[in-house]
Amino acid sequence: MISVVIPTLNAEASLGRTLAALVPAAVDGLVREVIVVDANSTDRTTAIAESAGATVVAAGTGRGAQLAAGAARTRFPWLLFLHADTVLEPGWEREVLRFLEGVEAQGRPLAAAFRFALDDLGVRPRVLERLVAWRCVLLRIPYGDQGLLVPRPLYDEIGGYRPLPLMEDVDIVRRLGRARLRLLQARAVTSAERYRRDGYLRRSSRNLLCLALYGLRVPTPLIGRIYSG
Repeated sequence: MISVVIPTLNAEASLGRTLAALVPAAVDGLVREVIVVDANSTDRTTAIAESAGATVVAAGTGRGAQLAAGAARTRFPWLLFLHADTVLEPGWEREVLRFLEGVEAQGRPLAAAFRFALDDLGVRPRVLERLVAWRCVLLRIPYGDQGLLVPRPLYDEIGGYRPLPLMEDVDIVRRLGRARLRLLQARAVTSAERYRRDGYLRRSSRNLLCLALYGLRVPTPLIGRIYSG
């Protein structure tokens, strides 16, 4: 059974949809708890989480630290980490259940991520989705907006999320390794607001630059300054 961990910071515009997508799996008993780890939001984020039945945990800023804090509070054998602006598409729970049954049959620990998608129309989001798909196939590096489903023993074995200011998602999947990571077909549909605001080319180029710098072992605080402009 699954514990879901969602880090938030002023996420009232998107959190309701993210939580609503979990309801079918909660009704079926697949999702047993949802933990929202909030970094001092000043909007209605915590009220939305509490009204949906989620457990709210207070944490400092920094997504890596939030995810680690949420994982420490979980009670069930599978962990699903989601961004607050990412909505799993209808039917995702059926593919996840098949994945869990396959892992149990194989008897070896595996993690999984969803297929990246954006809630925007036009050519640019579709091109970006295709590029991300190729990145995942070639490099096996899904980002945090694709979710991460991992068994608790494997999460503990690799040391969990580190309190990094940036690249916490890349850091953990690299420690998981290619052989222990599967890519699901169900889509994780993320808000395209940041791409529309910053420009698709500019934001995509900045993300790629940060990934390259991380691969060159540039300190993450410096990458964070570059990411934030």
